[in-house]
Amino acid sequence: MDIGVVLQCTPPASRVVELARIAETHGFSHVWTFDSHLLWQEPYVIYSQILAVTRRVVVGPMVTNPSTRDWTVTASTFATLNDMFGNRTICGIGRGDSAVRALGGRPATLARLRESIAVIRELGNGRSARVGDTTVRFPWAQASRLPVWVAGYGPRALDLTGEVADGFILQLADPDITAWTVARVRAAAERAGRDPAAVTICVAAPAYITDGTVAALKHAREQCRWFGGMVGNHVADIVARYGSDSGVPKALTAYIAGRQGYDYNEHGRAGNTHAEFVPDEIVDRFCILGTPDEHLTRLRELEALGVDQFAVYLQHDAKTSTLEAYGESVLPRLAPPIEATVTGS
Repeated sequence: MDIGVVLQCTPPASRVVELARIAETHGFSHVWTFDSHLLWQEPYVIYSQILAVTRRVVVGPMVTNPSTRDWTVTASTFATLNDMFGNRTICGIGRGDSAVRALGGRPATLARLRESIAVIRELGNGRSARVGDTTVRFPWAQASRLPVWVAGYGPRALDLTGEVADGFILQLADPDITAWTVARVRAAAERAGRDPAAVTICVAAPAYITDGTVAALKHAREQCRWFGGMVGNHVADIVARYGSDSGVPKALTAYIAGRQGYDYNEHGRAGNTHAEFVPDEIVDRFCILGTPDEHLTRLRELEALGVDQFAVYLQHDAKTSTLEAYGESVLPRLAPPIEATVTGS
């Protein structure tokens, strides 16, 4: 299993770049960022700096959307970064949340999301794409390679992901919900004539290492409660569309009953006052909290469900120490040891 990290582009940008460098040093495979240009700084500028000071990590948004950026410009940006630094970019995309809602907009339709995926992926991989009535292609991007992963929760979004995406992003770490969403994505891929195993599965959630004490767990919960509020924005859309008695698991939908609105000025921030409705049980299920051994137990459970990458949301007061703890106590124990082989005559 790969381990990535998700950063906010909170000023100063130099701090974001430094956290990315530290993450690579500790063995993280991917550096993702939020993409909300009104709330934080512009991520694509920061990607160029991250790529310049690292050698291996793959960078990209978790997630961009089809509404706030022209699709051809998005694809051109990725292809340019690939030309400058090797093929080390990835495009996570969804219908849109903070980037569009902070501007008074609404998430894109699934039809628009599907169309944008086709344009961005084709252009980002050096191929031609149809934009309206025009066929276009970057004449300089033949060597560019860009996987496109789709984030979603609802049944129709999961079906779309299985039909067209290179990967699936689930923004929570609950094993039961993970099992349901992965099964739905893979079933859609099979119906579309694709190899279900070819869709990479990524689970993303806050991770907080503790010393195992009750006090430390309480603190970790408060640092990560914001995440349940963020997920609640998407869940509210699902309930509005499908109702509370749909086939969507109650484990995902029931907790938003006490939700009373959301302030995007506090989006992704520890101590978010609009996440008070999120109970401890949801924090514990959606996030990974506890000792390194407890993190490993959850990660192995997710891996057994087919998860290829866990991406650590790092929006709390233990950014550097979490990277260090994962590098020292989690990542080395995820992979089986490789022994040197000596042969002789």
